[in-house]
Amino acid sequence: MKMVSASKLAVFQLIILISIYIFSMSEVGLGLDTISSGHPLFGNQSLVSKGGKFEMGFFSPGKSTNFYVGIWYKNIPVKTVVWVANRETPLRRFSDDSRLELAEDGSLILFNESNVKVLTVISTSVGLSSVPVKGVLRDDGNFVLSDGVSIVWDSFNYPTDTWLPHGKVGVDESLINRNQLLTSWKNPNDPGEGEFSFGIDEGASPELFMWRNRSKVLWRSGSWNDHKFASLESTFTNFSYNLVEQARYFSYVSENITSRFVLTHEGQINQMLWSESTQSWAIYLSYPRDSCSIFALCGSFGVCDLNSAPSCSCFEGFVPRLPVEWSRADWSSGCVRAKALKCSNDGFIRVKGISMPADSQSLSLDSAQVCEYACLRNCSCIAYSYSRSRCSLWTGDLLNTQISVDFHNKQKIGNVNGYIDIYLRSSEAPASILKKKKHSYVSLALYITIPIVITAILLLYLLWYIWRKKNKKRANENLLSFSLDISGQQNTYSNSNRLEGEKKDFNLPQFSFSSICAATDNFSSANKLGEGGFGPVYKGNLSNGQSVAVKRLSKRSGQGLDELKNETILIAKLQHRNLVRLLGCCLEQDEKILIYEHLPNKSLDFFIFDPSKQHLLDWRRRVQIIEGITQGLLYLHQHSRLRIIHRDLKASNILLDDQMNPKISDFGMAKIFGEDELQANTKRIVGTYGYMSPEYAMEGLFSVKSDVFAFGVLLLEILSGKKNTGFRQSDCISLLGYAWELWKTERVLELIDSTLELPASFLPLRFIHVGLLCVQENPA
Repeated sequence: MKMVSASKLAVFQLIILISIYIFSMSEVGLGLDTISSGHPLFGNQSLVSKGGKFEMGFFSPGKSTNFYVGIWYKNIPVKTVVWVANRETPLRRFSDDSRLELAEDGSLILFNESNVKVLTVISTSVGLSSVPVKGVLRDDGNFVLSDGVSIVWDSFNYPTDTWLPHGKVGVDESLINRNQLLTSWKNPNDPGEGEFSFGIDEGASPELFMWRNRSKVLWRSGSWNDHKFASLESTFTNFSYNLVEQARYFSYVSENITSRFVLTHEGQINQMLWSESTQSWAIYLSYPRDSCSIFALCGSFGVCDLNSAPSCSCFEGFVPRLPVEWSRADWSSGCVRAKALKCSNDGFIRVKGISMPADSQSLSLDSAQVCEYACLRNCSCIAYSYSRSRCSLWTGDLLNTQISVDFHNKQKIGNVNGYIDIYLRSSEAPASILKKKKHSYVSLALYITIPIVITAILLLYLLWYIWRKKNKKRANENLLSFSLDISGQQNTYSNSNRLEGEKKDFNLPQFSFSSICAATDNFSSANKLGEGGFGPVYKGNLSNGQSVAVKRLSKRSGQGLDELKNETILIAKLQHRNLVRLLGCCLEQDEKILIYEHLPNKSLDFFIFDPSKQHLLDWRRRVQIIEGITQGLLYLHQHSRLRIIHRDLKASNILLDDQMNPKISDFGMAKIFGEDELQANTKRIVGTYGYMSPEYAMEGLFSVKSDVFAFGVLLLEILSGKKNTGFRQSDCISLLGYAWELWKTERVLELIDSTLELPASFLPLRFIHVGLLCVQENPA
């Protein structure tokens, strides 16, 4: 009896031991979310996240007989795999004995049913730690390996074809596989890496790309700006761009909805939303949306329009590069110019309502005119656009442009959101931008407009007559006030840079208008020396026999009393042998006239830009002229009682006396700086293009450096005998660019005027070096 009882007890204990073993073996399969060393995940088991949203285990996709380790939604009846561990190394022989095992060193290893290692899914370097590593499947679909203190590996850093909320698409320098890219499946039955990929370009600005074969761009999201993409919009999705130590990546969240982005084997990036009512996935967004959304479908300088057939056409002034290929609907070769650019005489054609072409350069400029100038002065710039103080420039081929589908119906409203007007550089622009007259409305327009025009002319004449009487009275008052200012009365002179309390106490002789008429033979054209922005300049002989130069303000001049006052007060207070001397003025009968000393050899441009006269300025004389200009500028900037910025230094404003000594003239645009002022800003940009520094031309910033830049241009012109503007030689559009190319190639002496006999020393090289330093935009 005792033997039977002992036997029953042994059987009972054996059953208990077997139960404990079975329980321990199936521990993972009971729905736990963790895998650890010594407790592998077998073929008939799975991990389930704590909230029951995701499941991890073995699966076989579609009609395939291969098995993979993956993660899918637990609570969605349609099996949707979001991550695959062994996509390139499937289990071809599978049973319940196949397993995923976490080794003691933290590596995750896949074994087949014969206990043969198939793949080390994850290899970590945490084995030296005494703390064991565990793998946990989280409720956001991320499978992480953690030592309890930090995460040593996670599946979000190694996505497959699916981008989940809180997942990453980007670049992480700390990872072995730096690029966190989505890669499509080969087909629905094979999760191996397909030909399409999606993510961030390592060298580009924040933007999402889709590639084919990792090289050909198929689609771009548009640049990331103000927490949104230019071409990717989703009501249910909030994107974010993250910069963390060595990583930069995009992530997103979707509130109160089950959402995922998946890259299909057909080359579409789809945002999928789960519908509880239909128990199915619905495509909410899909990119590329249509054929025109395919990146650079029409090639360079091609534009895509879904409302036309065929969809691709060339910009105005361009023709297909390969017409035969275009006839076969293969537009990838793009378009080429029908007529080459001239650079110096180019204009711009306006192209309305197109998407922003790829790869633009952005500048912050004050006006569309300055933006146009910035593009025009650079021969490499082929198009520009201006909107909201942002100037966009393109220097390469225009790619990925399309006409808005809505644009044809909204031309009267204006630009469609997301689409812009660009101005395309063209050598035929002046002819092509002429407005096309609608002849069918000409007669009707004439009947309506002629009476209106006649009435308007009469009304304008009446208003002009009234304005002229008032203005004449005001002008006489201004002239009287100005006359008192320059006749020795104490006056406080101020411009945009006020010099409080600075007293002007000087006497300037005043000439009668009749004496000026007699001196110039009633402003005879035979006595005309030239004409500038202020007005014509005449040679005159006073009654005492002294020769003078008479500058008379033209009624058409953009300059007026302020410029006259500016120049008069400045020159009367400045005394230097290299500044022109003011002898007096005439303020009678609405006339504004200045009388200067007469310099018989006219201006510098009269010699250096005339091939027949260049030889009259030998090397010694040119050095003498350069040094004289330098002394005059130095006096204006440092040694005069007032610091003066000339702002219009150029060859025509350098006058030469009978000994060929230079004198700086024309101070109508000059500005006074206080002793502690280094820089100022103006909205009215004046001066001469070609001599204006970039910061002044584009932003209105001027300082002594503005004159230094102009001096550098002038110095190179004197040495070369060539104008900076209208320059045509080699591939350069300006003398500055040409000089810089010669300097870089060590051929800089080719810049020197060929009529000069150079000295034995290397003095010319030093002058060129100084000239180039004066015009460099970058101080380095």
